[in-house]
Amino acid sequence: MNYELSTNNSELLIGIGYDCHRIIKDRNLFLGGVKIDANFGLKGHSDADVVLHSICDAILSACGLPDIGELFPDTEDKYKNISSVVIAEKVLEKISRNYKIINIDIVLICDVVKVSKYKEEMKSSLKKIFKTNFVNIKGKTTEGIKSFKEYIQCYSVVLVKKK
Repeated sequence: MNYELSTNNSELLIGIGYDCHRIIKDRNLFLGGVKIDANFGLKGHSDADVVLHSICDAILSACGLPDIGELFPDTEDKYKNISSVVIAEKVLEKISRNYKIINIDIVLICDVVKVSKYKEEMKSSLKKIFKTNFVNIKGKTTEGIKSFKEYIQCYSVVLVKKK
């Protein structure tokens, strides 16, 4: 029996991405390219948007490219406090000639912000940034596991089509 997926002479590729940042005071919080109303942010060399970082790594993975840590190293001052939207735009520049993003699926794990309040705004932002109509976000909590209250985590799965 042949289980090969028929893709009309095109290639579908899947990538998974993950990111996690520690919560810190005196910094803005960005999730999915949206500034979130919070009295804290996330520690990172860039603006530490875990959603965009996770998606970018998933895209790069699907396309067989290095992760954002290699492409935008935290040892380079030019990336200090860079907007993750700019990182996403640079990732899209790298892949847009050969790949098209079909679908983005996100699991955002966060005990300290009610994700549902921002879900539609984040989906709209992500659709615009990544030029796709298919974005889904699920907000999850750790049901109060104390050690996770210090972090925000995100997993992303991306489906791309080779042009």
